[in-house]
Amino acid sequence: MTEPRTVTLATEDHGDVTLPEPSWCAGHAGHRPDSARVDIMHVGSAVDLTFLGIEVFTAELVASPYASTTTPRLGGRTPGVSVHPLGMTLDPADLYSLAAALDGYADRLRELADQLTTILDGGRA
Repeated sequence: MTEPRTVTLATEDHGDVTLPEPSWCAGHAGHRPDSARVDIMHVGSAVDLTFLGIEVFTAELVASPYASTTTPRLGGRTPGVSVHPLGMTLDPADLYSLAAALDGYADRLRELADQLTTILDGGRA
């Protein structure tokens, strides 16, 4: 049986903290040793939506094992998906709602593209 993966991170308030690391965690390269234990966060690989070189959305799995809150939208202990620029950590239901909203937005963009095509072809929108 494989031993669970662990990571040891320096903190200013609790010294070195050793904790289990989820398999999806992309590491802690940005961890600062002058941070507090409550600020330790596991972060997965980012999923980026970039268009014409501009980042529109980015999302990644996150978990804050020592957070003082259990509200996922506030970055609580329960794993969630952090979405930027929303600045919120979403649960599965919220992620599906966001995806549905983005689908609707995409449909509206396609409608605008159709209208623009008609206008550019000399017709009326």
